[in-house]
Amino acid sequence: MQAGTIISAQDLDLYYGENQALKKITMDIPERQVTALIGPSGCGKSTFLKTLNRMNDLVPNVRIEGTITYRGQDIYMPKLDVTWLRRHVGMVFQKPNPFPMSIYDNIAYGPRTHGIRNKRQLDEIVERSLRGAAIWDEVSDRLKKPALSLSGGQQQRICIARALAVEPDVLLMDEATSALDPISTSKIEDLIAELKKQYTIVIVTHNMQQAVRISDKCAFFLLGQLVEFGDTTQLFSMPKDKRTEEYITGRFG
Repeated sequence: MQAGTIISAQDLDLYYGENQALKKITMDIPERQVTALIGPSGCGKSTFLKTLNRMNDLVPNVRIEGTITYRGQDIYMPKLDVTWLRRHVGMVFQKPNPFPMSIYDNIAYGPRTHGIRNKRQLDEIVERSLRGAAIWDEVSDRLKKPALSLSGGQQQRICIARALAVEPDVLLMDEATSALDPISTSKIEDLIAELKKQYTIVIVTHNMQQAVRISDKCAFFLLGQLVEFGDTTQLFSMPKDKRTEEYITGRFG
């Protein structure tokens, strides 16, 4: 494990029943950087992302071999508290999915489940999280309005604020801008650049220009394997593997 590594996968295999979706993935994710996972549809990048906070536990017949550690702790240990893990390793999904409640209650939901009841404390968390997601100025005067009344791009930033409210260490983003228009996408990319000062971010993206724009490290997945992983600029300018070169130049995928 390299210095500055926050999550490390070693020889990770994942099976859905008989079907092997990930094959011997070994990868160290650096702290406070943006790591992008790229590759054609069905190559295993979202499956890998979901192993990092055990979202695959929710899928029947999943079997995992190998190890994933978060700050040196094996996250697939039988006694590990998954709620604790997901508090530290938060997730933002492809489609904005605010809860059908007010903007305020969306953000306060996580802290309340962790036992925070004091109104002033909750007010502070809600404001800090919305500021962190760069949406406070747009919604500060309508916190009691339903989050679902916002635009798609605003809803996605509400979901990011909701993830930030429990003060995670790592943010996982599964194609978090693919359902958004270019202006909203640009706002979220700017936000990611700001957030990496405090958080480790791992994104799955189909958009290679986006990977170049916002990531420090990039991993290319193909058919369940990690073909190449390294600095984004190096991977895109001088890929070491011919398959990476063919994918990023559009010759397949």
